[in-house]
Amino acid sequence: MEKTDLVVIFGSTASGKTALSLELSKLLPIEIISADSRQVFKYMTIGTAKPNREELATVPHHFIDILEPSDDFSAGIFGDEAAACVHEISDRGNFPVVVGGSGLYVKSLCEGFFSDEVDREKTIEVRANLEKELTERGRDELFAELQAIDSKSAALYSDKNPRRILRALEYYRISGNILSASHVKLQSERNFNCLYFGIDFSREELYERINLRAAEMWDAGLLDETLLILEKFSPALNSLNTVGYKETIRHIAGEFSQVDALELIRQNTRRYAKRQLTYFKNQYPSDKWLSGKS
Repeated sequence: MEKTDLVVIFGSTASGKTALSLELSKLLPIEIISADSRQVFKYMTIGTAKPNREELATVPHHFIDILEPSDDFSAGIFGDEAAACVHEISDRGNFPVVVGGSGLYVKSLCEGFFSDEVDREKTIEVRANLEKELTERGRDELFAELQAIDSKSAALYSDKNPRRILRALEYYRISGNILSASHVKLQSERNFNCLYFGIDFSREELYERINLRAAEMWDAGLLDETLLILEKFSPALNSLNTVGYKETIRHIAGEFSQVDALELIRQNTRRYAKRQLTYFKNQYPSDKWLSGKS
């Protein structure tokens, strides 16, 4: 079966992913799949930097404003639903383009993701046991166990990263299947030829963009947007445990001033961007990255 080409534009928050995808739309008939774990929720517009109305009207977008903030969603669900969307876009004669900064969403769509295949209580139990074994037995012994069970996965983890070793052993103990074989199976089911493009700025430039965008969000009405959301939904929702909203909620509760709230948004966004970049750079080699330009 011929593979479906899938362009993937990834990077940290404020790196210009949306702008790049819109430029691409001037060259090709594309449809955009948003791989953003927060843009799926209605009402959360300013704080998630959703494309504006004009941008949404210019290019068809998918997985934006499809759920209530109180709804459950996951990388596994996204991967399955977005995979079907990719084929629908291709069948229409358009090019599917994935745009997002949620690394697990990108991975789930392009490679498959296993988190939703197992019983939650069993996962918690197995994970706790493995953490205990890591302390008592050490990573070398656990790595040797993985080599005996799943040599292909072990070969990928020659640095003996304990998180990856535990992940592969966890999957085997829960499902009875080895991770490498399941990975191949899911990739075959996806049948995508993924063309990856990451956007990278120097840390100084990226932080400057983040600081500027945080101020723009506040000026655009982040406070009012958050107040409207809180009229309908509890501040304890997981969807609202999001940089921008959680600091604004604390400001509304009187914990600190507007000035302090904005500074905390900037600080936490920079930290989040650092985590995003760490994840993506561990996943994708340097030849997949484009130099950002301010």
